[in-house]
Amino acid sequence: MKTIDVICIGAAIVDIPLQPVSKNIFDIDSYPLERIAMTIGGDAINEATIISRLGHKVALMSRIGRDAPGHFILEACRREGIDIQNLICDEHIDTSINVGLVTEDGERTFVTNRNGSLWKLNINDIDFSRFGEARLLSLASIFNSPLLDGPALVQIFTRAKAGGLIICADMIKPRLNETLEDIREALSYVDYLFPNFDEARTLTGETEPEAIVDAFLRCGVKTVVMKTGKNGCYIKNARETLAVPAVPGIRPVDTIGAGDNFASGFITGLLEGKTLDECARFANATAAISVQSLGATTGVQNRLQVETLLKNNGEGKAK
Repeated sequence: MKTIDVICIGAAIVDIPLQPVSKNIFDIDSYPLERIAMTIGGDAINEATIISRLGHKVALMSRIGRDAPGHFILEACRREGIDIQNLICDEHIDTSINVGLVTEDGERTFVTNRNGSLWKLNINDIDFSRFGEARLLSLASIFNSPLLDGPALVQIFTRAKAGGLIICADMIKPRLNETLEDIREALSYVDYLFPNFDEARTLTGETEPEAIVDAFLRCGVKTVVMKTGKNGCYIKNARETLAVPAVPGIRPVDTIGAGDNFASGFITGLLEGKTLDECARFANATAAISVQSLGATTGVQNRLQVETLLKNNGEGKAK
């Protein structure tokens, strides 16, 4: 029986976004900000949180430390109604923390602890016995947890396919100089891939949107959903090609987690049987709300926000 809509695999960490900061932050002895806040972060917990708020049941598979940031994550998951049966608490590691330096126009860079929980997540942390309970598997970011390498992803995706799950995957730029060849076999199992333009350009070596997505399609990805920032997204599969514009008139405050929110909105659409166009518009609206607040999960609080934004913008059609 399918009692879970989505299993999210990936990072569960703590974010400390600092905003706004300028390029000359180190030239100033004391740099006062209006607010410094600690929020949950990491691709998988971001997705799990937003998908749950959008109305679906989510289980999170990740690893955290048995420490104060880890306790903060556990409490957040309980508050959001996320299934944490497979959220492993390890007393021998530190929960990863990301300090996000966010500029006035919403761009950011991260300072993180390289030996934290994000780097320790591995294939032994994945509970394959639960795959039969779910409808969809989201690998929240290829390359984000280096121990979940190409062979590990093949094992995860093979078991997911055997269980009849839809497979979605996001990605970041390679951490350890990995190449497209390192994940080619794993990509052949993916139904929906969510790279952003810069990540995809770096990995494929292509520069034009169609050439970029074609490189992934040749690896066996069924549908490529490439995030193109303020332009929205570009989607292609064997049957159709869509360019779906972003919600107009949005002034970003913080782009941390925008891609995770987009993926969450798109996955929500898939679960509800929406068309690719409808999934993309729902995803764009979810991301648009997220970038207007500081932190990855502070913007989207409920489904009504997304539906209202779509209604107010006439649910803009694909080009």
